[in-house]
Amino acid sequence: MFTGIIEETGIVESIKPGANGIRLTVRVKVCGRGTRTGDSIAVNGCCLTVVRIRAAKGGEKRLDFDLLLETWNRTNLSALNAGSQVNLERALEVGARLGGHFVSGHIDGTGRIRRWEPRGADSLLEIDVPAALRRYLLFKGSIAIDGISLTIAEVTRRGLIVWIIPHTRSVTALQERAVGDRVNLEADLLGKFVERLLKAERPDKPGRRATSTRTR
Repeated sequence: MFTGIIEETGIVESIKPGANGIRLTVRVKVCGRGTRTGDSIAVNGCCLTVVRIRAAKGGEKRLDFDLLLETWNRTNLSALNAGSQVNLERALEVGARLGGHFVSGHIDGTGRIRRWEPRGADSLLEIDVPAALRRYLLFKGSIAIDGISLTIAEVTRRGLIVWIIPHTRSVTALQERAVGDRVNLEADLLGKFVERLLKAERPDKPGRRATSTRTR
């Protein structure tokens, strides 16, 4: 479980395809402290397992992650290159402050940036959201975009608009994003649980089955 409060941006050191998936290596500072093999870290909002830890220069560490092809194909991790920045957050500790909202690290889908422009000191970010996910969008509701906990400022016909303050833009991988880029989206867990409960009370019609695009 995560909060959507990014601890640092790591630098992708290498991406190596394998027979069963992708080995992703990220160079980190903050998120290397106290991290052990088997720990979970959200990388651009995707909950990934640390499979190897190695020392790097300047007190940094290299963290290796193994990605299933399902995760690679369904998230914007497939757009990464060596040198790319990624948003990082270690798993929430019991008793720690919850500064954002509950984020599972299971990506529901990807959106595409429609507008990304300065508005005074802040920036407006408009994202086209897949039709299957738009039902979870709520004015003033929460959403995780590339793992960042953000508040929806406006629900549009095609998706949503959020406002980005200078601090968030400067300390996250959003600084590398441009119009047309894909971003990982995770809808608020509360909305999905409510939907599931309502479906349990009013089952789908015969022949229809609910589907999910969550990845890990």
